[in-house]
Amino acid sequence: MLSILIVNWNTRDMMRACLRSLQRTCAATEHEIIVVDNASHDDSAAMVSKEFPIVKLFANEKNRGYAAGNNQAFEAASGEWIWLLNPDTEVLDDAPQKLIQFLESHPGCGAVASALIDARTGLSQRSCRTFPTPSALWAEASGLARTFPRSRRFGFYRMGWWNMKTARRVQQPMASSLMLRRRAVENAGGLFDEQFPIFFNDVDLSWRMARAGWTTWYLPLARVRHWGGASTMQARPEMIRESHRALCAFYSKHWRGMMSPLLFHATLVLISLSGAWRVRRAQARQLQKEKAGHEWRGDKSGENMDEHPA
Repeated sequence: MLSILIVNWNTRDMMRACLRSLQRTCAATEHEIIVVDNASHDDSAAMVSKEFPIVKLFANEKNRGYAAGNNQAFEAASGEWIWLLNPDTEVLDDAPQKLIQFLESHPGCGAVASALIDARTGLSQRSCRTFPTPSALWAEASGLARTFPRSRRFGFYRMGWWNMKTARRVQQPMASSLMLRRRAVENAGGLFDEQFPIFFNDVDLSWRMARAGWTTWYLPLARVRHWGGASTMQARPEMIRESHRALCAFYSKHWRGMMSPLLFHATLVLISLSGAWRVRRAQARQLQKEKAGHEWRGDKSGENMDEHPA
């Protein structure tokens, strides 16, 4: 059986479209849908309860985070196949069947990701990366990856040399649409480590599965429409800060002792400085948008502008 896990926070209308797409595409497949709502204030839980009574709904009274929400759903799931699916997605055609068939025919595969089709452009999103090794991070920080995005030597982290049109083994795909083999998850020590509440929980899972001997694949023939950032964009500077904190935690968990202390601490400093710069840039853009909005309404003097943290 297929267990579909969806963790939601304030994406009611997108989740409605996602659940409707599952009704169409999973009708002939034995499945269960488990939705964990993390204390949304847009009546998401009420919508699911009213419009999709067959869905197993957990309406949390507080936001437990993405990792804990998925773990909560995983504990209630009974399927052999576990499909992590974001609420800002719509499943296309026979994507569920293609993913299941791939896992069935590749017994050493622990996870397979679908293609994510950008809902705005119709193009495939670049949803796979290599593991964030020190060389990958330093290539990004030095600007070499941006200068040579298609280079296997410098742009390898984002896999810019690959056109995303072929099925291939990958290291860490986005978990926006990721189907897992239950046995592989259990063999790797469980689903998500909750010290990564929002970011890098999927990278940590992929790392643990690889260390346990399981492969991960990308399957472009399975297609899922994806908006992207529907929840995290609601608090962008905070999410950037959390992303870099999680990356430091990932390094502390997996790389401490695997590299020289000097390089280890230098890499943590690099991550922290990069995060601080990205947060300041996001805050500046946020202020520009707010200022532009006030000027559009005629508040050009700034006298009536609300105060916002820098």
